[in-house]
Amino acid sequence: MVIVALVVLFVLGDAPEERLRDLDTYYANTPFLREMIVLYLVSLTVGGVAMDVMCWRWALQVRGWLRAGLLIIALGFLCNILYSVTKFTAVVARWSGGNLDDLSTYVAPAMASAGMQLSALGFCLPPVCQRVGDIWSTWSTYRRLGPLWHELRPLAPPKDRAVRISWWSPAELQVTQRESDIHDGMLALYPYFDTEIRAGAYEAAVAAGSDPVQAQAEADAAMVTAAVRARAADPEGRVISSASVDAAPPASTDGPRDLVRMSLALRQSPVVAAASFAVSGGPLNRGFFRPR
Repeated sequence: MVIVALVVLFVLGDAPEERLRDLDTYYANTPFLREMIVLYLVSLTVGGVAMDVMCWRWALQVRGWLRAGLLIIALGFLCNILYSVTKFTAVVARWSGGNLDDLSTYVAPAMASAGMQLSALGFCLPPVCQRVGDIWSTWSTYRRLGPLWHELRPLAPPKDRAVRISWWSPAELQVTQRESDIHDGMLALYPYFDTEIRAGAYEAAVAAGSDPVQAQAEADAAMVTAAVRARAADPEGRVISSASVDAAPPASTDGPRDLVRMSLALRQSPVVAAASFAVSGGPLNRGFFRPR
C-alpha cells in the first residue's frame, strides 16, 4: 500500500526538473510531492525502528555469531533511522523558510551508505563465521587424531587396497579417512587387546584424578599402545593364528570424540606412557596395570 501511495503521489505532483541529490529539499513545498516525501521518510523510520526492536529482542535469546550479526544489523538500521531524521530536519527547515539542505544532500547519504554496509555485514557474518568455525573444528579434529593415526598407521591396509583421497579433498572427508584408518588398525589389533591392561589403566587414571570419561579414553589408549607393541613382537602372527584372546575393542560410546580423547591420551597421559614403557619388547607384562 505504501509503495502504491508513493507512486500515486509522485504522478499527481509536478516535478519537471530531475534532482538526483536534493529532491527532498527542492520539492519540500510542492503539493503531493511534499506528502510523498513525508510518507517515504515516515515509512523508512517505522521500518527501521521495527527492525531494531526485532533484532534486539532476538539478540537477547541467542549467542555466538548469530547474536553478533543481529547487533550489527540493528546498528545498520539505526543509521537508517538517523538518515530519516536528518532528511526530516532539512525538509522541516525548508517548510520554516530556512536552509539546511547540506544535511539532506551530504550528511544523510553518508548515513545511508554506512547503514547499508553494516546491515550487509550483519547478514553475512553469521553464516561465513559459522562455516569458517566448522572448517577450523574439522581440521582441529583431524590434527588431534594424528597421534592415534600414526600409532596405528603400520597396521592399515596396503596402499594398493586402501581408498585414496586427494590432499585437496574437503576437511570432512579427510577426517573420515583418518577415522577409517584408525578403525582398520584397531580391527587388526583385536587379538592383541588385553582387558586386564585396560582395567588397570582405568583405575590408575581415576586414581590420578581423571574423570570417568577421560579415564576410559586413557585406558583404551593404554590397551591400544600395548597391543601395537605386542603385535610388533609377534611378526609371524602366532597370536592371531593360535591364541584365543579374551578382549574387546576399545569402547566408543561417543563417536569420533572418543577417538580424539584416545589420541590426546596417547600424547599426554602418563598412564599411557607407563603402559608403553612396560610392554616395550617381548610379551605383554599383564600385571603392570592389574588392579590391586
